[in-house]
Amino acid sequence: MTFKQKIHTHYQQLVQDRIDIFKDMIVALTEDSKNDAKGSAGDKHETALSMMHIEQEKLNTKLREVLNQKAILDKIDSTTIAKTIIVGSLVKANGIYLYLSAALPKIGVEGINIIALSPQSPLGNKLMGNTIGFTFEINGTKYLIEEIN
Repeated sequence: MTFKQKIHTHYQQLVQDRIDIFKDMIVALTEDSKNDAKGSAGDKHETALSMMHIEQEKLNTKLREVLNQKAILDKIDSTTIAKTIIVGSLVKANGIYLYLSAALPKIGVEGINIIALSPQSPLGNKLMGNTIGFTFEINGTKYLIEEIN
């Protein structure tokens, strides 16, 4: 497995773990609301149910966001190496490894930090379509593309 494939697999697992956690939390909240409905009555009960419903909506929103991230990762072929930067490229710029996919947390693979960023982010947008040797500046920082995998 290549370094890029390890990174891709790591992010797929991270996203899947988050999906599982959110689903478990939603199920637990649904069970709590069913159990609460059996033994309670009155305003206090209605307030508790309302709060659980609001929390469930928040979790569903977060779950949708993570499912969108999973969909982006699922479309990426981690074996593809392009001459220009595309979605799925692993780029080394200024000694920093950037994985163009979705905005995800920084991870460490083989002792190297990887930052996953969306192609729509300011940095991702500047990288897209460029090649090794391209230089650009964002917020006063100059970048040089050193590698594309």
